[in-house]
Amino acid sequence: MTASDTSAEPQDEQALPATDSPGEHASPAGFWGLTLGSIGVVFGDIGTSPLYAFREAVRGAAGTGEVTRPIVLGVLSLILWALFVVVTAKYVLLLLRADNKGEGGTLSLMALGRRAMGRNSRLLLVLGVVGAAMFLGDSMITPAISVLSAVEGLKLAAPGLEHYVVLLTVLILVALFAVQSSGTTRIAAAFGPVMITWFTAIAILGAMHIADDPTVLAAINPYYAITFMMTHGELGLVALGAVFLAVTGGEALYADLGHFGRKPIQSAWMFFVLPALLINYFGQGALVLAHPAAIENTFYSLAPEAVLLPLVVLATAATVIASQAVITGAFSLTRQAVQLGLLPRFEVRFTSEVHAGQIYLPRVNTLLLIGVLLLVLMFRTSSGLASAYGIAVSTTMVADGIMGFIVVWKLWNWRAATAAALIVPLVFVDLSFFTANLLKLFEGAWVPLLFGIIVMVLIWTWRRGAAILLNKTRRTEVPLRDLIKSLEKRPPHIVKGTAVFLTSDREYTPTALLHNLKHNKVLHEHNVILTINTAQTPRVDLLDRVQYESISERFATVQLNFGFMEQPNVPKALAIARKLGWQFDIMSTSFFVSRRSLKPAAQSGMPRWQDHLFIAMSKSANDATDYFQIPTGRVVEVGTQVTI
Repeated sequence: MTASDTSAEPQDEQALPATDSPGEHASPAGFWGLTLGSIGVVFGDIGTSPLYAFREAVRGAAGTGEVTRPIVLGVLSLILWALFVVVTAKYVLLLLRADNKGEGGTLSLMALGRRAMGRNSRLLLVLGVVGAAMFLGDSMITPAISVLSAVEGLKLAAPGLEHYVVLLTVLILVALFAVQSSGTTRIAAAFGPVMITWFTAIAILGAMHIADDPTVLAAINPYYAITFMMTHGELGLVALGAVFLAVTGGEALYADLGHFGRKPIQSAWMFFVLPALLINYFGQGALVLAHPAAIENTFYSLAPEAVLLPLVVLATAATVIASQAVITGAFSLTRQAVQLGLLPRFEVRFTSEVHAGQIYLPRVNTLLLIGVLLLVLMFRTSSGLASAYGIAVSTTMVADGIMGFIVVWKLWNWRAATAAALIVPLVFVDLSFFTANLLKLFEGAWVPLLFGIIVMVLIWTWRRGAAILLNKTRRTEVPLRDLIKSLEKRPPHIVKGTAVFLTSDREYTPTALLHNLKHNKVLHEHNVILTINTAQTPRVDLLDRVQYESISERFATVQLNFGFMEQPNVPKALAIARKLGWQFDIMSTSFFVSRRSLKPAAQSGMPRWQDHLFIAMSKSANDATDYFQIPTGRVVEVGTQVTI
C-alpha cells in the first residue's frame, strides 16, 4: 500500500478560540459523574504507585546497608513533596488550565505553543515529538510493572504460587490486550467503583499503621528531604530516581482533560486521591520505622493475613485499569500524531457508537503487547522493571514544562520574567528527576529511551520524506487555473457526473486529473479539487468544516477541515457543502485518488537507509479511501511511479 496525494504534511491553521472542557459548566449530577469517571480512568497509574514506589526508593537509599530512620523520613518527605510540586502544582493547578478547545496532553500543548509562536517553531515541534515518543514508551512499561507488582502479592498470600507470578502476569496482560478490539464500554463502567474501593482500601491500610510510629508525620517537613539529599550523595540520586515512581501518571491528569474537564479532575485529586495516597505512604513509613524487615514488601505488609488474598485481587484489578488507561491513551496519541502529519495513516476502528474517543488501533495494540511481554520476560520482577521506569515519564514532563513556559509567556501574555519565576523551578525539579533516572541507564532505563528514539526516527523520517516528496512533485505539477484556461480553449469530451480529485494542494492540478485527461481523454461535467486540512485544534466546528469556492463552470475547490482528534469522514463532511451551493450526490460522484509507487533515487536528500524506511512506512500506511471513509465502490485509483 503506497502513499497517495493526500499523505503530505498537513497545513497549520490558526486555532479557534478555546472552549470550556466538559466539567466547566456541568450540572451537580453531571459534575459528580465526571468526577467519579476521572477517579476510574485518570488516576490508575499514579494510584497504584504505592505498590512499589516507597519500597524501591528506600531500598535504593539504603543500598547494601540497613534501613535507618533518616532514610525512611527523607524518602517519605521526597515522595510527599514530589506529589505536591510535580503533580499538584504543575499539572493540577497550572497545566490543566492550558486547554486547547477543552483538550489536553503533550500534542495539544505543542499545538497551543505553535499557535502562539507561529508555524515555524521547530523547538515546539521537537519538544512535542519527544514528549509523544516517550509517552508511547511509557505505554509499554506501565502495564508491565503495574500488573507484575500486583501479582507479586501472591508470594505472601499463597507462597506456593510464587513460581507462577510471571506466567500469571503474562496471561493477564494477553487477556487485557485481547479485549481491546471489542471496546471498553462495559469494562469502563466498573472503573470508577473499583478505583474508589482501591483508594479507600489503601487509605484504611495506611491509617491502621500510622500509630506504629506517629513521628512519621514529621516527614511533611521538607527539611528531611533536603537533609537526605545533602547527606546521601550518589545513593540520594538513586533514591530520587525511585521516588519519581510515586508521580508517574501525573501527566495522565493533563492528557485526559478533554474527557472529564478541569474541575472534576482537580476535585478528585485534591479531596480524594491525594489524601488517600498520602495516608498510605505515611502508613508504609511508620510500618518500616517500627519493623524494618517489612521493606521486603512494604505495601502488602500493611494488610492483615486474612485480607491479603482479596487485596491482591483488588490490586490486580486496579493495575489492569491503570494499564487500560495508558493503552487507550496510546491509541489517542497515535491518532493525533497521524492527523498532525507526524506518522503515516494507521487503521482506526471505533468501538463505541456513543463515545467517539473510544478507538482501537490494531497495529499499535499488537506492538504494545509485544513490547510489554518482552519487558516482563526480560526483567521478571517489579524491582527489575523499576529501573526501566521513570526515564520516559520524566522526559515527557520536562518537555511539558518547557512548552508550558512558552504557552504562559506567549499565549497568556505574561511577562517573561514572571512566567520564568513560575515555570523554571518546576522544570528544575523535572530535570532533577530526569538526571536521577539517567543513573539507571544501564540497569534498564535504556529500554524506554531506545523505544522513544526509534519513534522519533520514524517521525523525523516521515516528515522529512513527505517534504522531499512534496517538493519533487511540485516541480512537475501544473497550476490548476492554467489547466482550466487551457481546457476552456480546447475542451475534451464531457461526461456526466461529478469527479472529486483528492490532493494536498488545491492550487495545483492533481496527478489523477492529469492522468484521466491523458489516458481517458474525458472530463466530467463537474470537477471538485478536494483538500483535507488538519487544524491545530482538537475539533473544528461544523460551520468551519467546509470551504467551497467555484472557479469556473466545471471546476470548484473544496477544503475540509478536521481537528487533530477527529476521524475524517469525507462523505459526511461533503454533505455540508450542499448549503454552500454544491448539490453533492454520492451515487453520481467518483473519487479519484493517485496511488504512488515510490522508488529510491540516486540523490534524494536523505541517506539510503532513510529512503528505504520512508518507502516502507508509505507502503504500510492505511489506504486513503478507508482512512477518509470513502465508499470503495465510488473510488478510482490512478497509479504513478515517483523516485525519492
